[in-house]
Amino acid sequence: MLKSEYLQRVYAQIVARDPDQKEFHQAVYEVLESLDLIVDKHPEYEENGIIESFVEPDRAITFRVPWIDDNGKVQVNRGYRVQYNSSIGPYKGGLRFHPSVNLSILKFLGFEQILKNSLTGLPIGGGKGGSDFDPKGKSNAEVMRFCQSFMTELSHHVGQFQDVPAGDIGVGAREIGYMFGQYRRITNRYEAGVLTGKGLAYGGSLARPQATGYGLCYFTQEMLKCMKNDSFEGKKVVVSGSGNVAVYAAEKAMSLGATVIAMCDSNGYIHDPNGINLDVVKDIKQVKRGRIKEYADLVPGSTYTGDCRGIWTIPCDIALPCATQNELDGESAAILIKNGVMAVGEGANMPSTPEAVKAFQDAGVLFAPAKAANAGGVATSALEMSQNSMRYSWTFEEVDAKLHQSMVNIFHNAYDASVECECPGNLVVGANVAGFLKVASAMLAQGVI
Repeated sequence: MLKSEYLQRVYAQIVARDPDQKEFHQAVYEVLESLDLIVDKHPEYEENGIIESFVEPDRAITFRVPWIDDNGKVQVNRGYRVQYNSSIGPYKGGLRFHPSVNLSILKFLGFEQILKNSLTGLPIGGGKGGSDFDPKGKSNAEVMRFCQSFMTELSHHVGQFQDVPAGDIGVGAREIGYMFGQYRRITNRYEAGVLTGKGLAYGGSLARPQATGYGLCYFTQEMLKCMKNDSFEGKKVVVSGSGNVAVYAAEKAMSLGATVIAMCDSNGYIHDPNGINLDVVKDIKQVKRGRIKEYADLVPGSTYTGDCRGIWTIPCDIALPCATQNELDGESAAILIKNGVMAVGEGANMPSTPEAVKAFQDAGVLFAPAKAANAGGVATSALEMSQNSMRYSWTFEEVDAKLHQSMVNIFHNAYDASVECECPGNLVVGANVAGFLKVASAMLAQGVI
């Protein structure tokens, strides 16, 4: 329950304006709960309407995306770009291609992105976009035609000093390449910094594919070290998902001495008590674009269960939810706690429901919230932008070292803010407050009207 009458009014206004945007409401309420601890100390926020401006995007662009399938039939999808806040830098946030995409989800993602980008310490604002188009089951030619049509409209709203999209669910190197090619043809400019997540041949950064998953483990490792004098060494880890974030989180966890025993996709999960063979997973998901159930047919001793939510019933020391929003609910959290989980690090965006987060915190489980723990992807995207501006490329080791230091800094910024808010170790509060204070300072300095 919000104590501040000011924050109560802000939240009530959000719900009244957009009553059906439940994911957005959830994201905003969590942040306002954290700001409830500091807002009375800052009357200038209410005087200048800072929080009202903070929760409202600068603009939300909706457009149609017509494209031709392989049968010659015109299909029409809906495209979006939510440009949320550019007070500290150009809008920066991914593009998601998935049937579940709608304005509520993109507003929640864009809102979270403001704080995440602020926490990196780099000069990037927050935004998000995408389409209800599903690349699964489409030919390369169909994906190309869709991406070209999508970028034909999006090109009017992006630029290296304006808005810099990247990939997300359903948008990988293939889709980024098709969109970059179309942007280059439309503008007649080689503006490498307009998109991140590009291929190495045309301005991409080494370590970018690994960045979100690696960064998640760097943050979690620092959390374990500083809050529990512990590490990944010898721990059993469950990683939900099998996309880019999950695969590289598993890879880094293994390199830090852990045994990853389970992964999943949207259909079900695999359990390999001997430790997941990541080469097999990569071949299935990244090369063949297959389903995770194939793993059980290829690796003796492993099993497949056709219910992805059941992955949280597997006893583990560390849980890394890396699939999608609200995948880990209160019931699953209770099972993890009963089975002895000691730490949870969020690799996906808002993968734990409020009930799950509260359960972890009440049980003393170390909890790393997404806006801090999965900021490695966007941090490395900003490093890609820097390299594009310099027309120079750093080595993998150089980028990885910068990523590692960035995640260590993010942890300490969030932890220090939690201490200042008299909630030591509550990294949800710490990340929200630390991220907000920087943006609010910039908004006040520039004038919000």
